[in-house]
Amino acid sequence: MTATPIPRTLAMTIYGDLDVSVIDELPPGRKPIQTLHKFDTQLTSLYQSIRRQINLGRQVYIVFPLIKESEKSDLKNLEEGYETLKQAFPEFKLSKIHGKMKSAEKEVEMEQFVKGETQILVATTVIEVGVNVPNASVMVILDAQRFGLSQLHQLRGRVGRGCDQSYCIL
Repeated sequence: MTATPIPRTLAMTIYGDLDVSVIDELPPGRKPIQTLHKFDTQLTSLYQSIRRQINLGRQVYIVFPLIKESEKSDLKNLEEGYETLKQAFPEFKLSKIHGKMKSAEKEVEMEQFVKGETQILVATTVIEVGVNVPNASVMVILDAQRFGLSQLHQLRGRVGRGCDQSYCIL
């Protein structure tokens, strides 16, 4: 079972007759993550927020639902988004990571982000679990309506691991 509320609640629908332990407080020094919603028309405001956080020394995740453009869907995709973000943030170093990359490539990109060598990690849901970067304070999830509640909760959990205020922007 899990200590986090949303996956725990989902598990309770299946295993409701079992005993449950409840953890109702954050680890010491952590602040609650602020979750915000932005529309596509607010891109300038979003970019300003990202720039402000990076200038404070923080790092940012930007998650896309797709790796490449799809004929079946008009969702944003990582390949095009990465190029757009490189143009929008020429003063910062970006890296990208997705499930079709070789393990060694993913490791190099992730290691650069963990060490603080890159400020923005453009990714798919491969960062959903097992990633701990306390300096990352912003999680932007594009086309958030395409993700399930558990996925959104897990992605949101990648930030808020340090002592700085963190944000999840859908």
